[in-house]
Amino acid sequence: MIAGILSLVLLQVGPNPTLDAFPGTPPELRDRKTVPAPAVTVSLPEESQKQFADCLASAQSDPEAALDIANAWRMSAKNDLDLVRSAHCLGIALVRLERFDEARQIFEVASAEAADRFAAYSARLKAMAGNAALSEGKPAVAEPLFASAIEAALAIKNAELASDLYVDRATSLGASERMDEAVEALRLARESNPANTRAWLVSALLDRRLERLDDAQKMIEEAAKLDPRNPAIGLEAGIIAALAGRREDARRSFESVLIVAPDSELANRATAYLEQLKQ
Repeated sequence: MIAGILSLVLLQVGPNPTLDAFPGTPPELRDRKTVPAPAVTVSLPEESQKQFADCLASAQSDPEAALDIANAWRMSAKNDLDLVRSAHCLGIALVRLERFDEARQIFEVASAEAADRFAAYSARLKAMAGNAALSEGKPAVAEPLFASAIEAALAIKNAELASDLYVDRATSLGASERMDEAVEALRLARESNPANTRAWLVSALLDRRLERLDDAQKMIEEAAKLDPRNPAIGLEAGIIAALAGRREDARRSFESVLIVAPDSELANRATAYLEQLKQ
């Protein structure tokens, strides 16, 4: 049974494991690399806010058109923040088109443009540059970008932001097989914000990869306390239990995924694991 579960975990790494630092990483975490989340909210005039929202919507639905929209906005920007937001939107459109190197460059430009007045926003844009580099399979390029973003977050004493960025840095370190440094980055992520569910979940993933199943179990339990209905946590809890030989615990965890997210890709994976448990 354990060998069967392990074979499925390894199969999930995919054709290019450098894009996924930890085997079995939930799709939600992989998507964080390829579709960077919008940055922290910055107060804008209503017209400018709508322009930004419309541009982001276009980036999701028609990224080619969004390139023209973002470039035109950038040429007619009325203030520094419009300039940054137009670059932000341009970067998102480039990510959607999988033009990751160009996206990384424009996110770096936007981060530099935001640095003087919007420090937290600048840090998140720098992290988006890192995520674009990760999506291109270049963790060595991504890691210093995350490190720089963390420095900026710490300088403004934004612990929650720093925690998120430490998780991103850990992902780039893991992809470079710098495991001890990844473990330390995740420790700092949890210390900076103990309520960061993602920090506990990715910590569990890394400990599982390193075959530290007792530590992985502790991490996933903490993640579950914070977000007990998160299907990604249920799936990872099941994998850890299966690898530890706790067949019944694994079955319950996988079944919980089917209850909370029945039509998801995570549910499909949980179903596959449940079939393995029957063997």
